[in-house]
Amino acid sequence: MSPFLARLREKVGNDLIMLPSVSGFVFDGSGRLLLARHGDVGLWAAPGGGVDPDERPEDAVVRELKEELGIAVEVRGLIGVYGGPEFRTLYPNGHEVGYVIAAYACTVVSGEPEPDGVEINDFRWVAEPGVRELDVTPWMPHVAPQAFAWWREHTR
Repeated sequence: MSPFLARLREKVGNDLIMLPSVSGFVFDGSGRLLLARHGDVGLWAAPGGGVDPDERPEDAVVRELKEELGIAVEVRGLIGVYGGPEFRTLYPNGHEVGYVIAAYACTVVSGEPEPDGVEINDFRWVAEPGVRELDVTPWMPHVAPQAFAWWREHTR
């Protein structure tokens, strides 16, 4: 949890807060997507996290992927911005968050994914049908098909 969010939580407790966030839909040369298992909820999703105060969303996605998986990425484009009931999360500690997620298509510039062991405890590269075989966050079925479609359209 960022210092900003920790200070906010001190004031609002577990009440619902809306947070701007980013997700990196990282594709490899074969068109497979990098998914990460998030340690706090045990579900698979594209890696990402919150946008810090005064941080540009594109910079946030680069930072989050470096922090969580140790990889440097290039942002190739904005897939879309998403929110709604599927993007609400109740964490085991009782914190409730509604996310508005800017989803970015990315490629790895350097490094091999290595989970940080705190926020992310596993990763895998999956083709589009493989996403349906994993226990994913409620929002992934809404965004993943659009991410794969974006990738196919922009990598011809």
